Amino acid sequence: SRCSFQVLLKSDAPTGDVLLDETLRHIKATESAETVQTWIELLTGETWNPFKLQYQLRNVRERLAKALVEKGILTTEKQNFLLFDMTTHPVSNASEKQRLVKKLQESVLERWVNDPQRMERRTLALLVLAHASDVLENVFASLADDRYDVAMNRTKDLLDMDPEVEAAKARGTEMIWAVLAAFNK
Repeated sequence: SRCSFQVLLKSDAPTGDVLLDETLRHIKATESAETVQTWIELLTGETWNPFKLQYQLRNVRERLAKALVEKGILTTEKQNFLLFDMTTHPVSNASEKQRLVKKLQESVLERWVNDPQRMERRTLALLVLAHASDVLENVFASLADDRYDVAMNRTKDLLDMDPEVEAAKARGTEMIWAVLAAFNK
């Protein structure tokens, strides 16, 4: 992708979320602006750049899972795989998951606005993250075939938009489009 959105710190005011605040401290400490792609690799621990290792967040997945367990969304289980035990985090609050699935389904069917500028930001972000996580088809899997096709086609049209063009149009959604660009590279 030709997109290389850079992350510029506007405010280092605490958010109240431990991981977000730690991320803000890392962004503030960097000497030069890094791209969204670089930050995704750093913050997920998927970088091999030895000069940037100090900006990695430690145990991100485990910490996110722990936060969701504390909120009652996930639970913690140990699974035995013959030679080793592995901790997994299955969904314990199915109604919360179903609420999100329904929200996304309705956003591209009953409440479709055909204009990302008019979409609720959190819904747009959820669609982008579902796409980036490769679970978008799962979100629409329970729909009847004709509604599934409409939902997938509308979402594809949305995700095929040029992130640079869309980011320039709407203030406040730049990071959402930058994340999409990073995952579409």
